[in-house]
Amino acid sequence: MNSLSDPRTEATDAFLFAAGEGWDRARRHPLGQDASTRRYIRLFREDGATALLMDAPRVESDPCPPDADPATRARMGWNAMTRLAASRVEAFALISDHLRSLGLKAPAVMRFDPETGFALIEDFGDGREFARLIERGTQAETPLYVAAAERLATLHKASIPKQLVLETVSWPILDFDAVALGANADLYADWLRAEVGQGPLTGAQRSRWEAERDSLIQQAMTFPRAFTLRDYHAENLLWLPEGDVGVLDFQDAVVGWDAWDIAMLTQDARRHVSEDASEAAIHRFLDLTGQAREAFNERLAVIGTLNALRIAGVFSRLQHRDGKPRYGDFQPRQLQLLAHNLSHPSLAGMAAFVRETTPFVFEGLA
Repeated sequence: MNSLSDPRTEATDAFLFAAGEGWDRARRHPLGQDASTRRYIRLFREDGATALLMDAPRVESDPCPPDADPATRARMGWNAMTRLAASRVEAFALISDHLRSLGLKAPAVMRFDPETGFALIEDFGDGREFARLIERGTQAETPLYVAAAERLATLHKASIPKQLVLETVSWPILDFDAVALGANADLYADWLRAEVGQGPLTGAQRSRWEAERDSLIQQAMTFPRAFTLRDYHAENLLWLPEGDVGVLDFQDAVVGWDAWDIAMLTQDARRHVSEDASEAAIHRFLDLTGQAREAFNERLAVIGTLNALRIAGVFSRLQHRDGKPRYGDFQPRQLQLLAHNLSHPSLAGMAAFVRETTPFVFEGLA
């Protein structure tokens, strides 16, 4: 068996041995850790076959039980509050199975163990991310974004499962509810003013913030729901050799909104999405789902604002609490996206509040 200088070596060896087909004898190449607690190891078998080992130890706070009330969720921590999957491999495996049943290209999961946090998954290869292909000029931007929108249309037209089951394992698909939206949006109130050396919103400003936030959330709750992948953007989408879209990082899927996934796709803080690509993707999505543009624009503005408030707050926290200054490179674009969403007439109240408390959102960071 292979050996890694890693405390999980023995467990890794045992999992791959149980997987059979010679994967325990495969050469291992660590790919590093992603933004969560997961890491990946590429496996090279002697016959040329490859696979990925997902290593996701159960070290995060627990995911949200379906019946947990807000107080319980607050005690449990961030994952329960915001209904994140806590990097559980069973979430990845069961949602992958669901996506594949709809014809989407999620990695096949050959074996997984919820207790140890390992999964053996299909290897889609390196350098196929939309962002990398567009950077290199090997694929045109607009056709990729249209293809991504087409896959979203397939997903969002399908019925929403409340519970996924695979053999003896199940995983709930929970509502992206007011508690989760509020906790995410509060990252703006807690962290964005750190960009200009100020602290969280307090007192009367905090009360006004909560009123404006809750007004947006109430609007969101009136919108039609869809199975929402939550992290659908150019870093997590691959262009596969057969000319299809490979989807990654979907384990946090919830009962959310079509506009959330479209906002993540077309309002990308990490790369500029051209207006041509954005418009083509939205038009194709609406054509395939039979929706009117005006109503969708309102949903996109409201949901996009809630999402943009969250991301702007996250980027500030990463810089000013966690010592990761590289996220400052993304913040100017993120603030532009927030300001764009706030320009919709239905966002007048929140726009006025943001202009008063963080005017640099509309001016750009120095």
